[in-house]
Amino acid sequence: MRLNPQVNNHNILLIFFTALFISTGPVVFGQGTDKFIYGDALPDAPELAVRGEHKVGVRTLDFVNPKQIDILNAKEGIAPLYDRPLKIEVWYPAMLDGNTPEVVVYDQVMGSSNDEKRPLIPFTFKGRAAKDASPLSKDGPFPLVIVSHGYLGSRLLLTYLTENLASKGYIVVAIDHTDSTFKDAGGFQSTLLNRPKDILFTLNKIDELNKPKSGSFLSGLIDMNNSAIIGYSMGGYGVLNVAGAGYSDQLKTFFGTMTGGNTAITSLVSNDPQFVGGKDPRIKAVVAFAPWGMERGVWDLEGLKGLKTPTFFIAGDQDDISGYDKGIKAIYSGSVNADRYLLTYANGRHNVAPNPPPVESLQEGLHIDEYYRYAEPSWDSRRMNNINQHFVTAFIGLHLKAKKDYAKYLNLQENSNGQDWFGFVPRSSTGMELLHTMPAE
Repeated sequence: MRLNPQVNNHNILLIFFTALFISTGPVVFGQGTDKFIYGDALPDAPELAVRGEHKVGVRTLDFVNPKQIDILNAKEGIAPLYDRPLKIEVWYPAMLDGNTPEVVVYDQVMGSSNDEKRPLIPFTFKGRAAKDASPLSKDGPFPLVIVSHGYLGSRLLLTYLTENLASKGYIVVAIDHTDSTFKDAGGFQSTLLNRPKDILFTLNKIDELNKPKSGSFLSGLIDMNNSAIIGYSMGGYGVLNVAGAGYSDQLKTFFGTMTGGNTAITSLVSNDPQFVGGKDPRIKAVVAFAPWGMERGVWDLEGLKGLKTPTFFIAGDQDDISGYDKGIKAIYSGSVNADRYLLTYANGRHNVAPNPPPVESLQEGLHIDEYYRYAEPSWDSRRMNNINQHFVTAFIGLHLKAKKDYAKYLNLQENSNGQDWFGFVPRSSTGMELLHTMPAE
């Protein structure tokens, strides 16, 4: 083909990719499939977003936490007890032969069970894991990561991250928080009370299954003393409390108003002698995506002093659910006793954590809020997912696997627009800020 000498480089590239498209069909990204799967690395994904060396298995477990306070059925402040069910998804390094596909189909719903105007609509999506595969015990034990979703949400809301971490040698456990999922949405007082309790119960239950002769596939597979907890929105509300940030007296008053005077949440408040948050030596790192509550008085400076575990916060500076300057950034600033980071997406709202929106499943006339349970108005969710994979890998790798060389991915200039951040493709690290503050002496 003969080119006009006045055609510039931009036009040459345009001609080349047009010819490629015509001759080969649409260009697709993925690992051996004809479709992009959540979590796959885009061409401009930062370095640590790429999947690790391990194949991934996934299993579903059912837990029951006995004799819990049934706060949704409290009357005049008195609540009965019930056995609280929790559905759990576990991703782990797996042994797969060449004939076993590393693909799973997840069942999910959109909508809300407590809102007749937003009926439940089922949909499916693919992931890169093999259902019920045998665990790869020879390379273990592996550090543990527990993931807590938002309100509303599900254990499958962050599969781009859970699968990715499992491929890098982690046991990753995500919780369906009863009364807080799309399928069983209940009164908000249940989420306020049970979110940190569910996380700690799951940590202890996984510890039991890791014991010798437990009969579980997890037996001996986990390094429990190197555990991280990750939470999004109300999950962030939960993991910060488990890690030591006590709730405020204002939340105790609000909770009592909602429940006719019930005081069950008192043990999670910072000034209560029963509060034990932050004293679990197994937890070495925390990741909090858009943690909720500061603007509503859930946190105060005294309670935030209890957070001493290294923490990585991720937020959008236009978050209209958790707030930013008086919300997430204020939590970051107030956590004076923690080694902490804050990654901020410029023009990002609240959905900095989830999988991309299931566009193929969205039906005509469906409420726009179903789309915006997942989507960001100013960011490509797949791009954001890759960035999250990169930074979470660096942060928990540093603290759970003692990968000291990962510090270079975190020791960056604050504003990403000044020069390329280390680990990013040239010219791709724009629109972000990364703050780092060491604990007060």
